[in-house]
Amino acid sequence: MPRKKKSITVATINVNGVRAAVRRGMHPWLEGRDPDVVLLQEVRAPDDELRKALPGYAHVAHTEAAAKGRAGVAIASRAKFTAVRIGFAHDPHFETSGRWIEVDVDTAVGPMTFVSAYVHSGEVGTPQQDDKYRFLDAMDVRFAELGRIAQETGREALVAGDLNVGHTARDIKNWKGNRNKAGFLEDERAHFDHWFDTLGWVDTQRSVAGDVDGPYAWWSWRGQAFDNDTGWRIDYQLVTPGLAARLTSVETDRAATYAERFSDHAPVVATYGP
Repeated sequence: MPRKKKSITVATINVNGVRAAVRRGMHPWLEGRDPDVVLLQEVRAPDDELRKALPGYAHVAHTEAAAKGRAGVAIASRAKFTAVRIGFAHDPHFETSGRWIEVDVDTAVGPMTFVSAYVHSGEVGTPQQDDKYRFLDAMDVRFAELGRIAQETGREALVAGDLNVGHTARDIKNWKGNRNKAGFLEDERAHFDHWFDTLGWVDTQRSVAGDVDGPYAWWSWRGQAFDNDTGWRIDYQLVTPGLAARLTSVETDRAATYAERFSDHAPVVATYGP
């Protein structure tokens, strides 16, 4: 009789258009990593096309943006979902934005809530930045709720995706040149301080990497950004403290060469044990 698996591997990736990612070589990476749960951002495709892009995953939850060809987040799992939620119950403004989806799954390491999130990129002084702050405010509320659920019921939570904020100077190569730009504004980064310092959530990559630059997971397609590793660490796996204690590994799958990239983002892959 085969031994029952006692760990779970979770991958998050902003695919920058799932159909384009497949054409560029996403499937070999997916087959090689074989994650139990995959969280996608910027899907930018209808549901039927997404399912074609995820062979081997029987359970797929997806929310498209009302604006076609934009945003879209999804979660694919080998185990069935026991619940699916879209957007924030306390702020329906984002219900059709294609930026937040949650699923509950009874995993090999216990019951969990997985969230795929895609925060607005924003732009200072524009309505897009106003939406970004409203979204981060909504995240504050939901992080507190999910943390309480974990404490009271043992259902741990993982929020992952492209959060479009570099938390500290270690997360952006050219942080000095971006101090007054969306993605590294003090008010944006304060939300991360709140999640970690007040609510107790854990940044898995930083907890393992320590006080070092990166590891970056986004580089512009333009110029020599990728070759020079002039990147941003804006793709995260954030977890409740109980799940952080089960973290066994977390890695950023930076492509070996520019030509082998299937997105302008690199996947972040973590494994959690019993």
